[in-house]
Amino acid sequence: MKFKALLSSKTNDRVSTELVDFDEADLMDGDVLVQVDYSTLTYKDALALTNERPVIQKFPLIPGIDLSGVVLESSNAGFKAGDCVVLNGWDLSMGHHGGLAQRARVRGEWLNKIPGNLTTRDAMAIGTAGYTAMLCVLALEDAGVTPEKGDVLVTGANGGVGSIAVAILSKLGYRVVAATGRPEHAEYLHSLGATEIIDRAELSEPRKKPISAERWAGVVDVAGGPTLVNALAETKYRGAVAACGLAQSDAQHGSVLPFILRNVTLAGVDSVNAPQHVRQRAWDRLATDLDPQKLESTVQLIGLAEVLDVYEQIIPGKVRGRIVVDVNA
Repeated sequence: MKFKALLSSKTNDRVSTELVDFDEADLMDGDVLVQVDYSTLTYKDALALTNERPVIQKFPLIPGIDLSGVVLESSNAGFKAGDCVVLNGWDLSMGHHGGLAQRARVRGEWLNKIPGNLTTRDAMAIGTAGYTAMLCVLALEDAGVTPEKGDVLVTGANGGVGSIAVAILSKLGYRVVAATGRPEHAEYLHSLGATEIIDRAELSEPRKKPISAERWAGVVDVAGGPTLVNALAETKYRGAVAACGLAQSDAQHGSVLPFILRNVTLAGVDSVNAPQHVRQRAWDRLATDLDPQKLESTVQLIGLAEVLDVYEQIIPGKVRGRIVVDVNA
């Protein structure tokens, strides 16, 4: 059976992607066949499609680190035909065909069942970005950061992870400070629940002081680099920083003083290989702690072919919120 898919190929270090008719027989091994309803377009997808970083490790490959849909066939005891499922990360778009296609054959241990009050579209409106945001919130909670402790900073607040982190934290009662390089979107961030908007330039330049005045009870950081170093330097005593990205840099030229003098926790957040019980905890919380109306306000819906027109806008920060891909449109 043929179906529509995006396929990335590499020639002389140049990656190109096109819309093709793909044969189901050419899908990779797996014990669950999924009829894909939706995928997403994320920062990691943009890195893969532009070849800014070597995300895709074998070619040709169907890209897309996310998918949601309905099980068609399963030899895995945990899933049956008709189950609504979501997949975030694992080996998708790295060594295994990903979600930017109308069908996917995957390993059952990579899948999670979608909570009953969420649709497959909701699951991709959340996607890896929202799932990662929830992992960051859980990391802050596990470190003892509660609303009464003070402000929580969210960097890269206009992006997929940042925008959903703002929405979740505000619903949970935190006072959220959103850092962005796009002040024209302040109204959007306020609508998600941000109390205060600051310019990312306040955090993005290297500083000489290894520790600064205490500002943040907690931080969700997608930037890395100097932004993460400065956020750590301003985190309150026994505060916590959840680091999940490297949009600014993967370098870390900072000081140990925030950890020693203020007992700050730096929690690394990995969404790709998180164990299933951690994933399910995040998805169960997303089903209750994310306002559906706020979620919808973050979404831009496009068709499969439109991915080729949009992905280059993501890395320079020209896209707001979440891009959901209707693979059947």
